[in-house]
Amino acid sequence: MSGSSLRAVGWARSLPLDSDVKTARDWTREHLRKLEWAATSPETADAVLLTVSELVTNAHLHAHSSAQLVMTWDESCLHVAVHDASPDLPTPRPPSTERTGGRGMFLVDALADDWEARPCPDGKTVIACFRPPTAPRDDH
Repeated sequence: MSGSSLRAVGWARSLPLDSDVKTARDWTREHLRKLEWAATSPETADAVLLTVSELVTNAHLHAHSSAQLVMTWDESCLHVAVHDASPDLPTPRPPSTERTGGRGMFLVDALADDWEARPCPDGKTVIACFRPPTAPRDDH
């Protein structure tokens, strides 16, 4: 790493099982306004909001759990992490005319620049990364 130090900013919010997804989106939207690129990259901001909706919905609906939402901006990527109490890792499934649901992780996969799911001792954390169009890309 060069002589510069990494600067990061982050926010965290607990979303109990009885909270609605709109609360998560509104909270996220408010914090996105603090990032310089959010106004100039509305497509990226919209992708973040939709991803937050999907991940918090998954935590509430599939994990039957509260969601811990953490967003971290490190000047190249906005990391959106949602932790829930289920140990079951998500996998994207292609859309199907036989299911009314099951498209959440397929959407996250399409919207985020990258995502991963990590098992934890008390559940799992799903992390999606969003790079605004002007952010430097790490190609390794």
